[in-house]
Amino acid sequence: FGAKGGEYSHLTRVAPAYAKMGEMLLALFRHHQWNRATLLYSDSNPERSCYFAMEGVHVVFQEEAFHMAVHSFDETSRHLDIDDVVRALQTGERVVIMCASGDTIRNIMLAAHRQGMTNGDYAFFNIELFNSSSYGNGSWRRGDKHDLEAKKAYSYLQTITLLRTVKPEFEKFSLEVKSSVQKQGLHEDDYVNMFVEGFHDAILLYALALQEVLKIGFSKKDGEKIVQQTRNRTYEGIAGQVSIDANGDRYGDFSVIGMTDPEAGTQEVIGDYYGKQGRFEIRSNVKYPWNHGRLRLDESRVSEHTNNTPCKSCGLGESAVTGIVVGALLGAGLLMAFYFFRKKYRITIERRTRQEDCNMGKHRQLREDSIRSHFSTA
Repeated sequence: FGAKGGEYSHLTRVAPAYAKMGEMLLALFRHHQWNRATLLYSDSNPERSCYFAMEGVHVVFQEEAFHMAVHSFDETSRHLDIDDVVRALQTGERVVIMCASGDTIRNIMLAAHRQGMTNGDYAFFNIELFNSSSYGNGSWRRGDKHDLEAKKAYSYLQTITLLRTVKPEFEKFSLEVKSSVQKQGLHEDDYVNMFVEGFHDAILLYALALQEVLKIGFSKKDGEKIVQQTRNRTYEGIAGQVSIDANGDRYGDFSVIGMTDPEAGTQEVIGDYYGKQGRFEIRSNVKYPWNHGRLRLDESRVSEHTNNTPCKSCGLGESAVTGIVVGALLGAGLLMAFYFFRKKYRITIERRTRQEDCNMGKHRQLREDSIRSHFSTA
């Protein structure tokens, strides 16, 4: 969809494309003056939403020649060992971008905390776009025995969500959607998410474009004209301004949530990214957790065995590669040992054969001499 054509030429995307997430993180990295990252994602559902989100990040970072280490895992696997996942992170870069379910992210942060990775040497980001009416708040609280430990761990985790809004219209819309869903006998945790918002804004965009087309003398059947009116424009959506670019894609506007009070565990929006302007801004009315908005990491401590290949290279983990290398070395050693043993055994056999042939010749000669002597005497 980089440049829509053919069957997609009339497609307008009112929800941000995955590539927009990459643009947002690029602006965030430029703000912090970083150029290295580890990408960690769960690739376990049929939609592969985390894979595509990370692919958008990977493509943008690769164009900027950023150093990247990439790891994927299946969070539904019974054999998943979170400690192994965290140990893999320790071999990569100091800035970790993650995408997985909220519970898995919490388990990773707990394991990272226990391994001493939440003391300022690492920065963690969690992409959470599809969760609840608030689009996910990166909450550490579960009401279990690990809450206190999780609160400490989350002081170095920041959550990336769609732009948070306080518009009264959005609150009213959320209540109406919730009421409508409950009347149908459905009781879900997530009543309003980015898809519900996207449907609302798509209908609104179509109505605006159709109204403009009718005003200039065309009809509702003039699809080409309607599509043209949806491009290169900004209008007020249910949660805020919606801007569509010339390619028919919505600019991505995002917020970053961080812990502003480590003692209470309070999390607030600390920064916003505005896609049309390509600008990341720190909010001035909050206490930013990382040194006035910038976190300096000692990149000289980073291991040099990073991976700059695309996500498709993530099929084999480090342990698997190590096993293959060790197995190959053992196999080569066994072949060499067999070769030298076979060579030595062949030499031994040849020597014994020659010696036996010599002894047989001597024995035969002795017998013949004995026979001759015997017959001569006779």
